[in-house]
Parts: sequence; C-alpha cells; structure tokens
Amino acid sequence: MTDADCVAFLQWALPRMGLNWPGYRKVRAQVCKRIARRCQDLRLAGLGAYRARLDACPEEWNALAALCAIPISRFYRDRSLFDFLGRDVLPALAREAASRAVPVFRCWSAGCASGEEPYSIALLWASLIEPCFPALRLAIVASDVDARLLARAVQGCYRASSLKELPAEWLSRAFERREDLFCVRDELRRSLEFVCSDIRQWTPAGQFDLVLCRNLVLTYFAPPLQSEVMQRITGALRPGGALVIGIHEVLPKELGALQPWPNTRAVFRKVNLDQSSGAHA
Repeated sequence: MTDADCVAFLQWALPRMGLNWPGYRKVRAQVCKRIARRCQDLRLAGLGAYRARLDACPEEWNALAALCAIPISRFYRDRSLFDFLGRDVLPALAREAASRAVPVFRCWSAGCASGEEPYSIALLWASLIEPCFPALRLAIVASDVDARLLARAVQGCYRASSLKELPAEWLSRAFERREDLFCVRDELRRSLEFVCSDIRQWTPAGQFDLVLCRNLVLTYFAPPLQSEVMQRITGALRPGGALVIGIHEVLPKELGALQPWPNTRAVFRKVNLDQSSGAHA
C-alpha cells in the first residue's frame, strides 16, 4: 500500500463516515498503518478488496471508524488549561451544583481514549474541589468508540511518559506503583463510568455541568456532522454549564448558546438565550 493509494482511499472513505480529510493529513501515516494491518487480519489483497468488503459488509464501517480514531492522550494534557479549570471553572460550577437539591456534579469526557482526561478531572476534583465542597458528589461519564482503549482506561495503569505533565506532588496521592506502571488508586476510580459508544450517534442521558470534547469533533468531523454533534453536546449541557474544546479548535458560529469563558480560548459557557436577550433589551 503506497501513501498515494491510502490517501485516495481516505479521501473516498472519510466523507462517507462524516469525517474530514483535512484533519487527517498530518496523522494519515498512523491511520494507514492500522488499515494495512486490518487488511492483513482479514486476508485481503489490498485497498480495492477492502473497499469491496465495506460495500458487502456495512458493519465493517464501524471497524474502520475505530481505526480512524486518533488518541493522543496523557494526564493533564495542555497543563495551562487544566490549571485554569482547577482555578476558575470547576470552583464556579461546583458552587452552583452544591446549591441544588441533589448535590451531584456531572461531567462527560467525550472521546476519552485510554482515560487520562477523565482521571485528570477526578484528580483535580479530589485535590482542589472536594475539600471545599465535601457534600458534592462527582459523577463522570467517559466515552469512546474504541473498546481496546476503554479496556486500558478501566484498568487504569499507565507508563511514566503519560504522567509527565502532572504536578509532581500529586503522583503519590493518585497512583500506586506496580513494577514499571502507575495505577490509579481506587478512590479516584469510583466517580467514573466508562461507556463504549460512537459520539456520531450517541449522547449520554441527562444534563452535565461540564463536557470535555477536545481534538475530536471539531478536528476530525466534516462541517455538517460537526454542527449536528455539537448541537447535541450543547443540548446535554445544563444552563450555566461549561464546554471545553481543544486549544486550537474553533466552535461553529451557529452555537449561539455558548459564550467564551473569560481569559481562556478553550472554555465556553452555556447561557440562557432568552435571559441573555432580555438583559440587552
């Protein structure tokens, strides 16, 4: 399989899955290697035979979608963003959640890969928020389309390279050393529920105080699918809740219910449009 052959295949296949070829230019080598292995596993002669399989077996498109997922995940990735969440966003949202009749703070980590992002939120919560709001319970839904990555997330054991951005003083609090791996302590696991799902077709039930959807929908999905999925994500946020996207991503203009959180480019807050328009009348 040549690079040109794989590029041609991706330019044919990605739009059929609602994915965006420009988002894959820099990572295509990784995806092409996975597709080549898939062809070998299926004992197919090449991409022509794989296209024929996709035509004959619609369920193979789900396998291809998983091959096209790009997990770049480590604890506290984009450290300045997590510092901002701990310092500004989580305390503000926690104060609102604590005043409700049922004091539960709900978070959704969409495209959680092998779990570093939701575990980072759980660690931030235990270190900075729980001491101030001891009666407020944290509940995190962490979802991804790749069952293999989710199995690693459930196991919760990582190499030191995944932890290099964490504040050093948190390592002993959050992890147990098992030979050359660092495993998340049980008390941080209790707030997490891992779900294998495709965000193109699924949104968890209920409303969330915080949703993290970074470097997924707005990077790899084609614009019509971006808009559809982001509208559903916005609907899953409770009024006043916050959405976190990648630091280099841009929201679709039609998401008028989201306004930038001050002093950051990657966090947006859901506003009540009726109240907002009334305030400016």
